[in-house]
Amino acid sequence: MQPYPNHWEADVVLTDGGTAHIRPITPDDGDLLRAFHARLSPETIYYRFFAPYPRLSDRDVKRFTHVDYDERVGLIATISGVMVAVVRYDKISEDEAEVAFLVEDAHQGRGLASVLLEHIGAAARERGVRRFIADVLPENRRMINVFREAGYTAQQTFDEGVIRLTLDLEPTDHSEEVMRAREQRAESRSIARLLFPESVAVIGASRTAHTVGQTALRNLLAGDFQGPVYPVHPEARAVAGVRAYPSVLDIPDPVDLAVVAVRADMVADVVRECARKGVHGLVVVTSGFGEVGPEGKARQDELVTTARAEGMRVVGPNGLGIANTDPAVSLNATLSPYVPPRGPIGFFSQSGALGRAILQRVSERGIGLSTFVSAGNRADVSGNDLIQYWQEDPATEVVLQYLESLGNPRKFTRLARRLAQHKPVVAVRSGGSSGVPTGHAAGALSLPDYAVTSLFEQAGVVRVDDITQMFDVAQLFAYQPLPAGPRVAVLGNSDSLGLLVKDACVREGLKPHDPVDLGPKATAADFDQALSKALADDAVHAVIVVFIPALTPISDDVAAVMRSKAATSDKPILTTYLGHQGLPEELRQVNEKGETARGSVPSYLAPEDAVRALAHATRYAVWRERDPGRHPELADVDGARARAVIDRALERGGAEEARPVWFTSEPVHGEESAVPPETARELLSCYGIDVWPDVPVFDADGAVAAAEGLGYPVVVKANAPDLRLRAGGTGIRADLRTPDDVRGAFTALHGRLGDEAMLVVQRMVVPGVPTVIRAGDNPSFGAVVGFGLADVTAELLDDRAFRLAPLTHADAGDLVHAVRAAPLLFGLPAGATTLAEQPNVEALEELLVRVSRLADAFPEIGHMDLDPVTVNAEGAHVLGARVWLREAPDIRPDSGPRRLRGVAF
Repeated sequence: MQPYPNHWEADVVLTDGGTAHIRPITPDDGDLLRAFHARLSPETIYYRFFAPYPRLSDRDVKRFTHVDYDERVGLIATISGVMVAVVRYDKISEDEAEVAFLVEDAHQGRGLASVLLEHIGAAARERGVRRFIADVLPENRRMINVFREAGYTAQQTFDEGVIRLTLDLEPTDHSEEVMRAREQRAESRSIARLLFPESVAVIGASRTAHTVGQTALRNLLAGDFQGPVYPVHPEARAVAGVRAYPSVLDIPDPVDLAVVAVRADMVADVVRECARKGVHGLVVVTSGFGEVGPEGKARQDELVTTARAEGMRVVGPNGLGIANTDPAVSLNATLSPYVPPRGPIGFFSQSGALGRAILQRVSERGIGLSTFVSAGNRADVSGNDLIQYWQEDPATEVVLQYLESLGNPRKFTRLARRLAQHKPVVAVRSGGSSGVPTGHAAGALSLPDYAVTSLFEQAGVVRVDDITQMFDVAQLFAYQPLPAGPRVAVLGNSDSLGLLVKDACVREGLKPHDPVDLGPKATAADFDQALSKALADDAVHAVIVVFIPALTPISDDVAAVMRSKAATSDKPILTTYLGHQGLPEELRQVNEKGETARGSVPSYLAPEDAVRALAHATRYAVWRERDPGRHPELADVDGARARAVIDRALERGGAEEARPVWFTSEPVHGEESAVPPETARELLSCYGIDVWPDVPVFDADGAVAAAEGLGYPVVVKANAPDLRLRAGGTGIRADLRTPDDVRGAFTALHGRLGDEAMLVVQRMVVPGVPTVIRAGDNPSFGAVVGFGLADVTAELLDDRAFRLAPLTHADAGDLVHAVRAAPLLFGLPAGATTLAEQPNVEALEELLVRVSRLADAFPEIGHMDLDPVTVNAEGAHVLGARVWLREAPDIRPDSGPRRLRGVAF
């Protein structure tokens, strides 16, 4: 019997936005099972057992609850501690098992069967099961559809009045797509329940001015919330002129959302009362949780665990709250009196302290929000949940995220990449140099900050340095079209400012035309003529207008010209207008609802700010139009052999050797061990990656013998981990063509470095560009591939780029181009004289794809280091390789069945 598999436990979101807890069944669940069965309708029981089965016998209960977590496995779903669904499988052969479900009638239609199938399927694959068989009555249409829609490869037969379904459990692109679509709908619905409540209770509403509870209540009332608001106070009959209730249980009508403002030590009891009341979601603005230390962290974990078990999502704790500007709701459940007008921007902020200032700044700029969420310690609801919601929210056209931590970075990049294909995603990621704020329910990322930027770029996320830049970019995305290219027309009434714009464009990689100086006395007609000419020019993709105070009295005529042109232009127009920042009234388009509309012209304090925003928009537009690529079919891949190599290596163990530091923010020792070189070569060969052989040598005669066996020319080099240097370094002697050359090289290196150098002889590759490829399973991001050039300059400048695995062919090309030294790969290497000798970058890109596929397939590969990889006209040649293995983690980031992020970090 296997031990209790803790990693099979999970909190999940159901299709209606509620939550449930999934866990393996235990012998102690007998009473839960009996009560569950007693609530089932005769029809549901008949569909499951093919006969009336009104009561479970003691023998039945023992058989169902006593499993070995291997041959026989059962999972149950609970809400409020009550069993509402169960699934089980029983092996009938080495790789085949029968599977069956039961879902309580009151909870059917909530997606429990689908999510349980995902989790039991993952457990089965872990135990070696590759196929499920399910016998279903033809009348049980709902269960038949669960199997059919699962996305797995399915076969169906009909015999003796029973439909037999056979499901191949190997994940496919279709099954992954089905699972992701269900996840998106469920998580989106859970956020919608928070943002569109029909009633709100403020628990902890105080009669004392300027307290958290009274502030939350007054802001709800002042915001003209369209439903009833219920203050909860243990003694007061009314708060802020509104009738109060002693507890949420005393409120006579339903409550959808509870804003919790009581002391931290009272929150757990409030959560349980809200569960009994049937509240859908909680906004906890109270502090005193994870940010105050271990005791607070324990309270925070209890808050989330309790809420999810009761079917509720939690925003917070220690956050500013949530807001929805939809007139049908008018929800300001925040601690800020500043709620911007209606607009197309969705904003997620983790910082409660900055939230109020952020909302005020949005209001001052004159831009509008659709929804706003400040998650504080983000113990439950996170930016990933909001991305799922904004994906299908027609009111949100631009997404802004102020991130202090990332709970599931791989999921963030996946979701952001999908969203960014349709809506811009702009992020400020703080804490890159100092970890995450105390109290956040997420650990520090295990990749350096520049690597995170690389992965954001892969996902199409526009990463900016600060809040000011975020709004600079957002006002362009929200109200102007995307540029079709990098060419920029510059015009205005100041020659000096025009030149500043041109210089800034060049620095940002844009292609400016020569500025058109209209002179300090330029009239609105002059601006009209110049703008019309620029917009009509096919060689212009965007226009930046500079307008500074004139000597004559200022009128709104120039603003009216820009506003009029922008209303019909398919090219973005930006301006530095009289030093205004945002959308001044004279530059706004207003729709029939009185809201600021597309075609409004964004203004910037300084020309450089406008150029920076336009450069971000241009790069994003290029990313959105690019081919995302495909996962190419690879020849010479043998996954089964790779699995056998890894299993044998783990059984034998390996030598301790620290892996390269730059792949993660900290080196890893003990947890992983390097495998012998021959094992590394064998593993890589399973994925069509050939490593050039080398021969260890211990004396000059041995070196000569090795050289003659390999064939001249050869190199003699140090192969010790701490001495291994790349081509051109002092630990290598190259282009050795005679025995005397080899003998002399060995003697010189051994005399200087000693036996610890671990000298080897290797056949010399035709000179090219030396590069390094590193990949492995990262604790935060899952399988990641890193690339850079293999030279001292690249090391000193940290010139590395990263992408999530597996790579498409387009990802591989982007990865190569992403390093600053990439031009060396697209010119002629030293000594080359013709284009025929140009490095074969296509071979390098295929190698990157193969490495990424291997890293993605086997989480046991903690790290692999291909160093150096020489790229010449003949191909990409791996001259050295090391691999570190470890036991596979129970759960990889953003893999396996749907689950909410855990609370224990």
